[in-house]
Amino acid sequence: MAIEKIMVIGAGQMGGGIAQVAAQAGLQVVLNDIDMTLIDKRVAFIDKTLARNVEKGRITAEEKQAVLARLVPSTDLQDAAGVDFVVEAASENMDIKAKIFRRLDDVARPGVILATNTSSLPITEIAAVTRRPESVIGMHFMNPVPVMTLVEIIRGIATSDAVYQVVEELARTMGKTPVEVNDYPGFISNRVLMPMINEAIYCVYEGVAEPEAIDQVMKLGMNHPMGPLTLADFIGLDTCLAIMEVLYEGFADSKYRPCPLLRKMVKAGWLGKKSGKGFYAY
Repeated sequence: MAIEKIMVIGAGQMGGGIAQVAAQAGLQVVLNDIDMTLIDKRVAFIDKTLARNVEKGRITAEEKQAVLARLVPSTDLQDAAGVDFVVEAASENMDIKAKIFRRLDDVARPGVILATNTSSLPITEIAAVTRRPESVIGMHFMNPVPVMTLVEIIRGIATSDAVYQVVEELARTMGKTPVEVNDYPGFISNRVLMPMINEAIYCVYEGVAEPEAIDQVMKLGMNHPMGPLTLADFIGLDTCLAIMEVLYEGFADSKYRPCPLLRKMVKAGWLGKKSGKGFYAY
């Protein structure tokens, strides 16, 4: 099946980024969310981003308008009946994702691939709520999507080879570099990244050093472009905690135990950049 029209579910930062790169790649994109206001804000943000690219000479004004014209707003999952591919980028919550995938399984045409942008939740478990587990796959984009080239493509236990090949080719069409990953907690990116962030938080918790010092060591000593605590603030401390919980539950290994300070900060509403306060003030 040729993929010409896709649905992106979730008009947040990740879903909006996926919608943008898909539209820039020439795909028709149905951008779905339960809140039309969020869709309007996201399209306005994409418009502003593309306008900067026009100013810098990366694209023409005509190309910008063509990209925007390929974005179609939707607040009804029934619209999935008319697309060739679906990628879900809703909240990182299994109950929410399961509900969405049950609905998509009823609405989307037979053979249509259902992908999830989950950063840590099991693809196999999500696929199990559908009658097409062979056509469910993980497509984990990195943030910010328009800038980062990596996409982890995660096979569930039942994902077919043919479906993997289609999604790999789609990722390349969208200008991304696909990496094949099997379905284990945290996949590769977050299984490696989140324990590092968690350990940096333990260094603050145990009084080893201040956040600025920890970030400086990793930037100047390890050549990281961003310190782990700054990165945690940008990701969202609630998201970091949720991923650590998935790792801790999935492996039952104490090395994945979330730092008590991380839990405390999330309970306080100190979630990082999006709340205005995390390890740094914004």
